[in-house]
Parts: sequence; structure tokens; C-alpha cells
Amino acid sequence: MSVKMKIICITPVKNIFGVFERLESMSDKLYYEPDIDKDALKTLLKVSGADYIFTNPNKQNYMLDGDLLQFGQLKAICTASTGTNHIDVKYCEEKEIEIISITKDYQVINKISSTAEHTLALMLSLIRNIPSSFHSVKDGNWDWEPYVGRQMNSLTIGIIGYGRLGKLMAKYCDTLGMEILLHDPCVFSFGGNIERNKQPVELDELLERSDVISLHVHVTDETREMINKNTISKMVKRPYLINTSRGEIVNEDDIIDALRSEDLQGYATDVIRDEFGDIKNSKLVEFSMNPNNNVVITPHIAGMTKEAQEIAYHWAIDKLENKYYD
Repeated sequence: MSVKMKIICITPVKNIFGVFERLESMSDKLYYEPDIDKDALKTLLKVSGADYIFTNPNKQNYMLDGDLLQFGQLKAICTASTGTNHIDVKYCEEKEIEIISITKDYQVINKISSTAEHTLALMLSLIRNIPSSFHSVKDGNWDWEPYVGRQMNSLTIGIIGYGRLGKLMAKYCDTLGMEILLHDPCVFSFGGNIERNKQPVELDELLERSDVISLHVHVTDETREMINKNTISKMVKRPYLINTSRGEIVNEDDIIDALRSEDLQGYATDVIRDEFGDIKNSKLVEFSMNPNNNVVITPHIAGMTKEAQEIAYHWAIDKLENKYYD
């Protein structure tokens, strides 16, 4: 006989085929609260006796931290994501709350190309001045001169991080005819696994030679704020910088200074340093309000496509179901 669950779902799933129905069929009680704030969730955890939270990092502007989780008696948090930086992992380990994610489920995440595609879109929109020129047209101007871009097959891209997404980005850039430099702080030797037109180099050489730099690394002690005033000073070609990793990979104050001094030609990012606070307090968001500053920011939507959501959410439910619903 199947054991029913009490589940709190705090991410919108009704627009993803079959997900809401599966959660509902698994649960004795499904609390569907995609817009719930932190205080209300504390109360719901306290009174509901919920066993599980089903989530995704892109919706809430707060962490599932100890201050919140202490009000419940959860068995697990199930997140339809590879990242878990929206969850207080240390607290969950101490309280034996399991975290179910798709972090190392390569048979499913290898089917998802959305983040790499978004990285390509950010790069092209930045280098071809699409947001700033569109803003100018909306203001009633029709002038091409300030928005002359670059041709991609004349540029060298440096890809930092050569995992799944770095490999996809390299593939797309190869199709555009770009010269490709690779550096991965977690890989000491690429061996014979590098295709033609892709050159593994030391970080300093990549910084020196690249017209575009794209970040594809996890947050570690080594990579945290790896792009800072020191590394920027080595970027002699004043490159465009693209970040679809995590906001913590860069020092945002140094990014702003480099854009002001034109040591960077532009910055396009899908992530910011503090995504769990009020973005009105973000210096980077404030700086981006001026279209002439050549900053493009999207709200952590790189993996948010219909196809990616269906794959990730159903796989996360499969894992929850196989482990706890039998």
C-alpha cells in the first residue's frame, strides 16, 4: 500500500505538463504555494506537518535556511535543479533533512541544453548591442552609428569551465567560426579529449588573448570571485564577459569599475551576487539601468525553457517517488 505524503510546493508547476497532477496524486495533502513569502512559509511548516518541500531556485527571493526550516519536521527537500545554493545544506545535514536534486544525474541533465543556448544569446545580444539599440529605437531614434558590433568569426572566446555547459558553448562558438581557448580550474589535464580548434591554456593566457570570456564553473573556494580587479587587469583586449554560472564567481564592484574605465566592453549575466535579497539594492542592477553602460541582466532564466522544465521537474519527482513513495 502506498504511503501518502504531505508536500508543500513553492514553485509554479501548473504550466508544466503533468507535474502538478503527479504531485497531487502522490500526496495526502498538497499545499500549492508558488508565491508564498518566508514568514508565511514558516507558519505553514509549523501547522501543516509537511514531509517535503518541492522547489526550484528561480522563484523565491529567500533561502531555505535554518531560520525557516526549524519550524517544520521535514524529511526531504526536492529541488528540480542542479544547483542547491538556495538551500542551507549544512543545516539540512545536521538535521538529517535529505536534499534531492538532479546535480549528478547526467543521464537527464545531458538532455538539457537550455543554459548553454541562453549563454550564446547573451553573448550575441551584448556584442551586437541589441538591448541598447532597441532602447534607443523606443526613444524615437534611428541611428546605427553608436551600435556598431563585431563579427563573431573574427573573435577569440575564452571558456572557463569545460564541463557539460562549457562543452556545449564551445560547440556553438565553433559553429560561428570563433577561435576557442579553454581553461578549467578543476581539470589538470585535458588529455586527448579536445577537438580541433579548441586550445587548452593556462588562465593568464586565456585572460590575455580573449575578446570574449564565458564563465561555466561551480562556486568553490578557488572560483569564488575569480573575476576581480586583479584578473581583469590581465585582460588586455578589454573583452566582453558572460556569466551564466553564479553571481559569486565575480566581484561585482570590480566589474562595475572595469565597465566604467572601459577595461571591460560589456557584461552579460543571468545571475547576480545576492539573488535572495531585494534586487533594488543591487549596485549592478542599478548600474545596468543606463543602457549606455552595456550591461545585460536576465533573472536566472537560462535553464527556464518548457523542455528543460519538463525534463528536470519530472526527473526530480521520479527521485522523490522512488525513494519515499512505495
